[in-house]
Amino acid sequence: MTEVVATNETILVVGGGISGMTAALEAAETGKQVVLVEKRPYLGGRVSQLYKYFPKLCFPTCGLEINQRRAKMNPNLRVLTMAEVTGLKGEKGNYTATVRISPRYINGNCTACGDCEKAVSSEFDDEYNYGLGKRKGAYLPYRMAHPAQYVLDPRLIGTPEAEQAKAACKYGAVDLDMKEENIDFPCGAVIWATGWQPYDAAKIQPYGYDRFPNVITSVEFERLADPQGPTGGKLVRPSDGKEAKKVAFIQCAGSRDRNHLLHCSRICCMASLKQCTYVADAWGAEADVSVYYIDLRAIDRFEDFYAKVRGIEQVKFIKSKPASIVADKEGNPVVHGVDTEGYNRFADSFDLVVLAIGMEPSVDQASFPVDIVLNREGFIEADEANGGVFAAGCASDALDVNRAVQHATGAALRAIQVVHGAAGVEV
Repeated sequence: MTEVVATNETILVVGGGISGMTAALEAAETGKQVVLVEKRPYLGGRVSQLYKYFPKLCFPTCGLEINQRRAKMNPNLRVLTMAEVTGLKGEKGNYTATVRISPRYINGNCTACGDCEKAVSSEFDDEYNYGLGKRKGAYLPYRMAHPAQYVLDPRLIGTPEAEQAKAACKYGAVDLDMKEENIDFPCGAVIWATGWQPYDAAKIQPYGYDRFPNVITSVEFERLADPQGPTGGKLVRPSDGKEAKKVAFIQCAGSRDRNHLLHCSRICCMASLKQCTYVADAWGAEADVSVYYIDLRAIDRFEDFYAKVRGIEQVKFIKSKPASIVADKEGNPVVHGVDTEGYNRFADSFDLVVLAIGMEPSVDQASFPVDIVLNREGFIEADEANGGVFAAGCASDALDVNRAVQHATGAALRAIQVVHGAAGVEV
């Protein structure tokens, strides 16, 4: 049975992505007791699924490793993975949280040796790679996963393979009797850091994401480019494994559209510019990249990066919101539209089309365990009516990683003020 020692001076952080980890660590390192709840089997969120950051094109693994080390070393931080907050009662400074913990079927004896994985043969779509590849029924979510602990897929429970995994483990780590748990504990403030989810590209019917396998999303392309991804970093088409040298990026796919997302997601332009460099670096002079855009959001410190990408000979920019995508007999996606600068119609064929899909909140209003004030896009507003519940990072707005981290630090400071107040400490 999972036990959490907490008081009304404890801070609850919901979501273990970059914002949640930042808020939890900043609060814990001031001496506050923090419980961090994450629904995935590991911390790191969507940042862990990136290949590189813009504009420096550095790797997220560095910062993730630092945050993981901070989390391991801090005795004030309690982490619950595969867990979700299902209830929150009370008021600012005096809440009771209810958390549901799903069974991992692997206990703390796990050394991540991988013997259980070798013992099973069933494969399932790999969530970490957005379904572009497969994973075993016993799996480590990704190589830097924290906690470094395997997971047994619940679809194996009750099958001979589950018993095979248990028999293969020399450390008694496979526990097939684990059950779902529901626990209650007090807290004084809540930081809501559940992040964002990619907009469902299948809803953009004219682009044929659900009909043409060589039309993919920007988050999927990020996993293709990663050497730790499903293709070992090779830029190839999902349909036939053909090298993807001629690539189109379509901006605002679902964003700034009254039929989909009303808001600009801020990061999409820079993410596509970054991904243009992946293609250019992979294929050199053979690369052929087209960026279809309404406007390009590359302000302040990003202007130099935009100018750098604009200077790549193999990358061209077409001011247009494409009307539709079809596929030819070879499976090549063909982009149709009008160039709004020259008003010329085009029907351009590509090896691969990448949709720069927008960001929307991971949690909708109906799923919040407490009444919360949201704006029209579904992000949490900074409102006194929220009491001791504070948004962090992309739960508050569409933000890049840098701004999400800054916002999360601010949320931690607000939560600290609340629990100080609950303890009678003047702030």
